[in-house]
Amino acid sequence: MTTKPAATPARATLYGYPRQGQHRELKKAIEGYWKGRVTADALRDTAAELRRAHWRQLAGAGIDELPTGDFSLYDHVLDTTVMVGAIPGRHREAVDGDPLDGYFAMARGTQDVAPLEMTKWFDTNYHYLVPELGPETVFSADSTKQVTELREALALGAAARPVLVGPVTYLLLAKPAPDVAADFDPLTLLDRLLPVYAEVLADLRAAGAEWAQLDEPALVQDRTPAELKAAERAYRVLGTLSDRPKLLVASYFDRLGEALPVLAKAPVEGLALDFTGAAAANLDALAAVGGLPGKRLVAGVVDGRNIWINDLAKSLATLGTLLGLADRVDVAASCSLLHVPLDASAERDIEPQVLRWLAFARQKSAEIVTLAKGLGRGTDTITAELAANRADLASRAHSAITRDPAVRARTEAVTAADARRSQPYAERAAAQRTHLGLPLLPTTTIGSFPQTGELRTARADLRTGRIGTAGYEERIKSEIREVISFQEKTGLDVLVHGEAERNDMVQYFAEQLTGYLATQHGWVQSYGTRYVRPPILAGDISRPEPMTVRWTTYAQSLTTKPVKGMLTGPVTMLAWSFVRDDQPLGDTARQVALALREEVNDLEASGTSVIQVDEPALRETLPLRSSGRPAYLAWATEAFRLTTAGVRPDTQIHTHMCYAEFGDVVQAIDDLDADVISLEAARSHMQVARELAAHGYPREAGPGVYDIHSPRVPSSAEAAELLRSGLRAIPAERLWVNPDCGLKTRGWPETRASLENLVAAARTVREELSGR
Repeated sequence: MTTKPAATPARATLYGYPRQGQHRELKKAIEGYWKGRVTADALRDTAAELRRAHWRQLAGAGIDELPTGDFSLYDHVLDTTVMVGAIPGRHREAVDGDPLDGYFAMARGTQDVAPLEMTKWFDTNYHYLVPELGPETVFSADSTKQVTELREALALGAAARPVLVGPVTYLLLAKPAPDVAADFDPLTLLDRLLPVYAEVLADLRAAGAEWAQLDEPALVQDRTPAELKAAERAYRVLGTLSDRPKLLVASYFDRLGEALPVLAKAPVEGLALDFTGAAAANLDALAAVGGLPGKRLVAGVVDGRNIWINDLAKSLATLGTLLGLADRVDVAASCSLLHVPLDASAERDIEPQVLRWLAFARQKSAEIVTLAKGLGRGTDTITAELAANRADLASRAHSAITRDPAVRARTEAVTAADARRSQPYAERAAAQRTHLGLPLLPTTTIGSFPQTGELRTARADLRTGRIGTAGYEERIKSEIREVISFQEKTGLDVLVHGEAERNDMVQYFAEQLTGYLATQHGWVQSYGTRYVRPPILAGDISRPEPMTVRWTTYAQSLTTKPVKGMLTGPVTMLAWSFVRDDQPLGDTARQVALALREEVNDLEASGTSVIQVDEPALRETLPLRSSGRPAYLAWATEAFRLTTAGVRPDTQIHTHMCYAEFGDVVQAIDDLDADVISLEAARSHMQVARELAAHGYPREAGPGVYDIHSPRVPSSAEAAELLRSGLRAIPAERLWVNPDCGLKTRGWPETRASLENLVAAARTVREELSGR
């Protein structure tokens, strides 16, 4: 198909870009600053150079309009909190004393002051810092970061567009401050917040911004009439300002639905819409409201969240349809490229033909440039690119890598009975109490212990051949012995082997399953300086051999206390990977579940009586629209039960979830039919315990009493008070005591002290209960 040139040449643009640098320079500089090895000026210089390098590379690749303000030292929502002056009272002194240290104190906490709550950014694995607001919140504008970064980009001679979290999304993401009534609605502060945005926009205009982007992804979710009216009011106010740049309001991750006519009618100059996946429905919806006459449309036709190459012909067809619906159409990714790795060309261990199926941030930028060229100048100008793209798409579709007949036959043979335990929970619980003999308020950890520099060095030495397999395995055994010894001395009741051999809770398993690809440089930010390398799910999944049994049974040989077997659940294996887009997710989940079921059964056969299958991603993968949730939860909970249902009644199945809004999935948590669930609760002040109680959750639960994402050591008194709070919602015979999450990112000194305090708190509360 030949497409004629557009009347107005299309521009290529982005909403955001990976922050870390090719070698994670930003992570190293920030962590060096925290440890006192890097000065504040050196950290700022590193950040500025990374921004300049990214902008130069993008401009050189043909991106016509660069995003600014998306770069962050920790989190862009936290940056917005600073921009609008919504500093929590407990952090005000630190921020006033040293803005940089105060910024990191809000993110990580200090020994004396707790950090902001952290949770997932919509349905991604990126974590943001939750704003804390109340009736007394006073906003004040601080446009320093936005103006500085805009001027840096303009100094390079580039066209630049500042990107800000929009005011409606900011308030919808916020929560009442800890000392504020739980029913306080932050959206009531909108009229107080809008003048601050007006001041920031005026500053950006004065600094040279022609356009400014306001991101409103919260509007793709189900919204009440009152919330939609708030959005209408916000953009009526901002749109009628006299001193501002042109406004581009952006949404992504799903269709806008009932919010689309609100924004289409708003007095703003442009909209940026997602047209990938479920958001493809935006195309018909845009036509139904009469398009965007006189306005700019930035069309997100390149998937910004997955790593497969774009179908250029299909995207051009979408763009061609959109030409008649707006005054001008420009081309972008569906969302910020923050959610994908930087550069696929850096990968050396992926077969070259397979590598041609992959597009990381740099490759996606090139796709956007190609599509803008084809849209603006005609498809005759990109004939070679279209031919190469067709060949690469066909190569993937017909590759033997993607299909395994044996796996598909096994999956099709699954019955409903395969996903049901042999006895109901009440009977299993009695059998497990007899078998395990645990005390009231049993203590445990989530699974991982600190991944020391020595462990990472040992893995690197093994990869490079500096040590052999025998030497590496002895190092792992030594670490397991130390972890088991510490837990026994501390008095924990259910132990773990510490996961010393694991590089990541998903990658470790992916590297041992067929159908997955691993990257060497595919780093993606999860939160702050925490980066992960999501594996790539390219084909059908099977387990060639046991993955964890050897190390778990070795740990069990060192103690008479039960040692938990530790696995990552099927939904999390999907959510924290780049998944295949050529079959339904539920089909892929079932394949993964059957592979994990083999591992669970082998662990039990080896003598493991407690097995934890982590599903922290169950909530984050929940569709943003309620209409899509029943189907998702049906296959997601079935996949977990398919993984765990084959064990004996006296084998105790645990699961773990963290940093999500659990109230949205309480029924699904129940439907997992796990015997014990551990959940994050320290930062959210035991909210999840109250949510479980309100639901009538009948099983055992361990709401966390130790926030592991902060370096501070909670006192035994603090942990005991959280336990008492948990007991007000969950009976003592069903309450466990544990941290919020795994301890991989923590150092040994704080881990030792925190767990000793945790065990002391459990003992204190047990004594209180026995004295009643």
